[in-house]
Amino acid sequence: MAKRYDQYCPMAHALDLVGDRWSLLVVRELMHGPRRYTDLVEGLPGIGTNILATRLRDLETHGVVSRRTLPPPAASRIYELTDYGRALRPVVRELALWGARSLGPPTPGSGLFDGWVANALDIALAAVAPAGSFEFRVGDEVASLVDGEVRRAPVDDPDVVVEADPAALYAMFVEQRLDAVTVTGDRDLLERLVAAAPPRLDAPVTS
Repeated sequence: MAKRYDQYCPMAHALDLVGDRWSLLVVRELMHGPRRYTDLVEGLPGIGTNILATRLRDLETHGVVSRRTLPPPAASRIYELTDYGRALRPVVRELALWGARSLGPPTPGSGLFDGWVANALDIALAAVAPAGSFEFRVGDEVASLVDGEVRRAPVDDPDVVVEADPAALYAMFVEQRLDAVTVTGDRDLLERLVAAAPPRLDAPVTS
């Protein structure tokens, strides 16, 4: 079976480059900065190491990803997006927002991966967040948003701290409800952030 579409079409060409299974999720992980191979394995539960190696090689061949070795004492090989790869950010964001229309709230059985809170903040809010510092604590996950920049860690003296479970975080940003979260700090600033979140668009009902 041919792996390429062989159509002179920009969409077909884009899918030739990043349309294989796991490719865009590799890009998603690298949107947060350089990663070691082991970091990518941890951030992509369920991916086979042979598949990850193949996807990284293909993405590097297509100019989406580059690799380099850090100087001593680390001397680790890392992978990072090229400028061409980073240009996928708005594409990844719009695809994620489109998928969120039919994803629904997380449940206890949802496959929440390490870093999912930071990923959600980066996709949905980083580009529209008001100035200020926000820290989100969701179970074992802690992520922060500082002047539109997402960090996978706490920050010193945040303006707002939000404690929630996954479903409550979903309700806050998708349904604009704050009744199920615990807020410490500047509640008005948090309300401005929530108001800036993309509006909810329900997916069509199929029979």
